[in-house]
Amino acid sequence: QVQLVESGGGLVQSGGSLTLSCVASGSIFRINRMGWYRQVPGGGRELVAGVTTGGRPNYAESVKGRFTISRDSAKKTVSLQMTSLKPEDSAVYYCNAQITTTTIVTGDYWGQGTQVTVSS
Repeated sequence: QVQLVESGGGLVQSGGSLTLSCVASGSIFRINRMGWYRQVPGGGRELVAGVTTGGRPNYAESVKGRFTISRDSAKKTVSLQMTSLKPEDSAVYYCNAQITTTTIVTGDYWGQGTQVTVSS
């Protein structure tokens, strides 16, 4: 089975920095795209940043210039470096990946989420 585990969340003051990490493990044949989503209470889950299979990054408009996504395909990891954090960045952040398993089945997988709280 495939598992994604996030880490790095926590409490930070406005203007501070935080880096989230996600590690994929299990019966993985290939990891395609990877990304980070976030969700606030009562809200939907929105894409924050993603990176394609070929390594092309994309960002939500609200985080451009502040967040940086990177992946290491060999280590099966993806990270999100967050700087100049704002209170509105507070949310539960989820790691997501499209993965082809060793049985050659492709699907989306999610981590359990990590809380990021930015105080004012």
